[in-house]
Amino acid sequence: MRLMKNIKEQLLHTSRACKEMQSINAKFITLEGSEGAGKSTALSTITAQLDAWQVPYIVTREPGGEANAEQIRSLLLHSDHLAAKTELLLMFAARNEHVVKVIRPALAAGTWVVSDRFVDASYAYQGLGRGLDWKTIEFLEELVVGGTKPDLTLLLEVDPQTGLNRAADRSQKDRIEQEDAAFFENICRGYQLRAKAEPNRIKSINANLSIAEVKQQIIAQMDGFKELLLS
Repeated sequence: MRLMKNIKEQLLHTSRACKEMQSINAKFITLEGSEGAGKSTALSTITAQLDAWQVPYIVTREPGGEANAEQIRSLLLHSDHLAAKTELLLMFAARNEHVVKVIRPALAAGTWVVSDRFVDASYAYQGLGRGLDWKTIEFLEELVVGGTKPDLTLLLEVDPQTGLNRAADRSQKDRIEQEDAAFFENICRGYQLRAKAEPNRIKSINANLSIAEVKQQIIAQMDGFKELLLS
């Protein structure tokens, strides 16, 4: 009898928490990380949490996430060569389409947004990776993104060589994945600088660990985010 009572109390508590989550304005969650960090597994863990919270959501990605942005993605990933500034401008051109046509409308409609990469990736890849001035990226961020910023960012931190070894199993590498180890070391530093600058938003996940351990970290961060929203 006591066991049944405890189960009923847990179900009631879960139902009440879900209703409270549904009453909260839609949130914007982003996932960041270098190549081979395990973003696909992480995304499935995030969405499983949102399913449990019973909130409506969409999953999208950058570059891409919208028809025109997907065409720009093809240029970014498969062109023979792009100047660093061209790469940066194309990223923000795709991002503008993404923000205006997908992210903002979804949030306005009460739908949560989960994006595989967002602006932090430009600071890491085009900033530290390509050596472009962060002030230029800040200007473009203000121009394109404005106040449409993530409420939570999970950063999968993986040792550059470990990530490259994992990515090597992929059948075909795109233009960026073909860069050398020094490029990805710079990207990791870029992400670390972003995390240091915005610790309340960006939460680091040790992606060098096993899949099970990475999932546990993500669930813990999502639970913490939920408690913050309900407090």
